Amino acid sequence: MDRFDNAFTALGQRINGLSMPQRTAPAPVPLTSLIDRVNAAKRLYQPGVRR
Repeated sequence: MDRFDNAFTALGQRINGLSMPQRTAPAPVPLTSLIDRVNAAKRLYQPGVRR
């Protein structure tokens, strides 16, 4: 093996030794916020409401 092969093998071993990053859970959205968003969307579709 030459220097390139040794370096490539060492890099591959380091990569294989890394652990997979864990996905972080998003912060929960408050229920009142979701209800407010639904109500705002419903108001847009009411007849006679100007936009």
